[in-house]
Amino acid sequence: MGVIAAVTQSDSRRLLSAPAVLHNLLWLYNGLAVLLVAGFFFVTQAKIIDSMSAYSFLTMLPLMPWPAGQGLLAAALSYLALFLLGHLYHRAEVPELRYLALTGEIIACIVLLRCLGLAYDGVVLLVVADLMHRYDGRNRLLLLTCAMLGLYFLADYNLLLFQGSVAPFEAYASYYAGPVRGVLLAARGGLISLNLVLFALYLVLLIQDTHEEKERVRLLNEQLAAANRQLRAYALEAESLAETRERNRLAREIHDTLGHTLTGLAAGLDACLVLVEAAPEAARAQMQKLAQVARHGLTDVRRSVSALRPETLEKLPLREAVTSMAREFQETSGMRVQLAVLGWPEHLRDDQEETVYRIVQEALTNANRHGQASQATVTIGTEPGRMFLIIADNGRGCEKAEPGFGLRHMRERLELLHGRLRCWSEGGFTLEAIIPLGEEQMAGGKQNDKGNDS
Repeated sequence: MGVIAAVTQSDSRRLLSAPAVLHNLLWLYNGLAVLLVAGFFFVTQAKIIDSMSAYSFLTMLPLMPWPAGQGLLAAALSYLALFLLGHLYHRAEVPELRYLALTGEIIACIVLLRCLGLAYDGVVLLVVADLMHRYDGRNRLLLLTCAMLGLYFLADYNLLLFQGSVAPFEAYASYYAGPVRGVLLAARGGLISLNLVLFALYLVLLIQDTHEEKERVRLLNEQLAAANRQLRAYALEAESLAETRERNRLAREIHDTLGHTLTGLAAGLDACLVLVEAAPEAARAQMQKLAQVARHGLTDVRRSVSALRPETLEKLPLREAVTSMAREFQETSGMRVQLAVLGWPEHLRDDQEETVYRIVQEALTNANRHGQASQATVTIGTEPGRMFLIIADNGRGCEKAEPGFGLRHMRERLELLHGRLRCWSEGGFTLEAIIPLGEEQMAGGKQNDKGNDS
């Protein structure tokens, strides 16, 4: 695709430059034609003066011609002014300056025609070519037609304004013998005809270039429309993906929060049933703790729906929040929880802190609910470039851990952090989570705090 695009761009540049090259050729050709015609008048007038036949020649003219050198100089200066104004017209960006330059071109063209005695009117096509090269307004065709007709009307031999005020080419050609006169008239006609051919070729290339440009614009519009359709499809897909991610997030948060809370409540209520008759005061104290746990769980559910962090993390640092959660779960469920900190990273991000908290929370819940464990140990430490969590219990374990909601949600959280999760069953159930860390997060160093029963 890249090669095809490069070839297409190369062809486009070539087509775009073709009218400009031919336009420059028109300027060069008309400059030579003007010099040839003005030089013819200059040479012929000098010959007439040298042959002492000026009187008989003047009687054939409707007016006194300019001196030979003056006419040649006026023609050269007029063409130079026409060229400079044309260059200004091509380069001008301000519309007013461009229109002023075009008006100056028309005036210079009329003066040049007058200097050449209307013997060569090819410069009219040069001005029209300039106008066509730059102007691309809505009324382009009408304006170009009017400009061409108007300029040719000014160049017409029968124009009343110039009638009787120019020395015709034929009068100068009549000085020469018949064969030479025929060659001169044919040469002038050839100059005019070749100029028409170049101008027609210029029009063909310009029209072709315009057509190619319109075709490129059409193709670009089609590509843009296709890109817009793809973007709309991507937007719908992204919206659907965002909805799916949000549903998964809510499922994780509600599962982790409700599962942990309800597990603790169920274990605590079972204990209350045993204590309610034997020790009513102990049962009442246990019920108060269960009520507090239920309120915390409800608050966490509301925060999860609102995409907020757990309430404990909002109020306490991560280490204290994990300790408080473990101690609270032990009090409500009756399962002994031991927290061992071998190293603690510094400057954890919010998403990293929440992942650590939720993994510990879900692991303890699973140990009590599914493993029927009586004891669990939570080990937290750091290694070069990463943090690890190991939660081991003395429960029933399992030969093959089925990826339910809990394990799947843990993996999803860790994948978002480019971490990984492993679990195995050996004398209970053990879960290991690895979270990558940056260098600035390793500043906490190693600690050896075995911790007490929470």
